[in-house]
Amino acid sequence: MSLSTTNKFGKISISDEAVQAIASHAASECYGVVDLVSRRFSDNFGQLFNKNKQGKGVIVQSVDNFIYIEVFVVLKLGVNVDAVKKSLSDAVMFSVETFTGMRVKRVHVNVVGIRV
Repeated sequence: MSLSTTNKFGKISISDEAVQAIASHAASECYGVVDLVSRRFSDNFGQLFNKNKQGKGVIVQSVDNFIYIEVFVVLKLGVNVDAVKKSLSDAVMFSVETFTGMRVKRVHVNVVGIRV
């Protein structure tokens, strides 16, 4: 499924995979994030064969021109989990809204684990 909007430049369509790649990159750059984790078996199976997926650890859904993003991360030991989750949510929301020009309704951050 793709996201679409209309503005003075015309109709713009953006694929969910592109939004996943943007969100994944923004999440991986945040302080305290060690890794993004895929929640589907097919993604983990693909990693065994070195198939590098751009949107790893991110699920994107679009409903009524709003974007809902879910991020699965492993955090660094010793960081304030609530502060990192808030920072991560804000960074992903800002990046996706800036690149796509569309409104992000919610970014839900799931902490899967903590690593040294």
